[in-house]
Amino acid sequence: MGIIARLESADLSAGDEVIVPAYDDGGVARAVVAAGAVPVFADIDPDSYCLGLGGIEAVVTSRTAGLVLVHRFGHPADSEQFRQLAERLGLLLVEKDEDEGGRTTGDLVQRRERAGYLDRRLIGVRTPVPAVGHGYQRYVVRVPGNGRPDRDAFARLLRRRGVECEVPVLTPVHRTREFRRVGCVLPETERAVDETLALPPLDGLSDAGVRKLVAVCNALGGLLQPA
Repeated sequence: MGIIARLESADLSAGDEVIVPAYDDGGVARAVVAAGAVPVFADIDPDSYCLGLGGIEAVVTSRTAGLVLVHRFGHPADSEQFRQLAERLGLLLVEKDEDEGGRTTGDLVQRRERAGYLDRRLIGVRTPVPAVGHGYQRYVVRVPGNGRPDRDAFARLLRRRGVECEVPVLTPVHRTREFRRVGCVLPETERAVDETLALPPLDGLSDAGVRKLVAVCNALGGLLQPA
């Protein structure tokens, strides 16, 4: 059952608010609107890129009816903590895993092995924070320096050297024309949007491709220093 169906089954009333992440492509917020509710944006945890517990409590109002927890890039949020929070506040909790696309157990093992290799070998970028159950659906690093300008320059140089990469979230949802919220400030979300870069899918690389990824990133990473 999709997000819209799960929200619609909760019999939300007009004006009910549902807390969602702004570190997203807008799909979750649109699902909330389609279910007849109002999306409210909360800040993320900077390590998991999922909603942060403190960020949720900061935006809860008397109209809050639920929250949508997205497990981002294969890094699982602590579902039990969110269930306890939702129960304490009397909120509907909807969880969403990013699509694994029919990946097998072998794919998962390979991703974790390659992620461990990259964790040990990469320099000049901040590697993903390990977590129990991390599936590394995307291997997302942070590029240090002056935020978006340095991250974008780093991405361009990687592509020129034949390394695929992608900015996972181009604009935080609360800054888009569709969902702009005046006065909404989400510092961890905005910092992540400016610094994060998704490297090639790990189960799509050969062993030689993994080694090339490390060599190219490290050659460039040493040029970037925190501001």
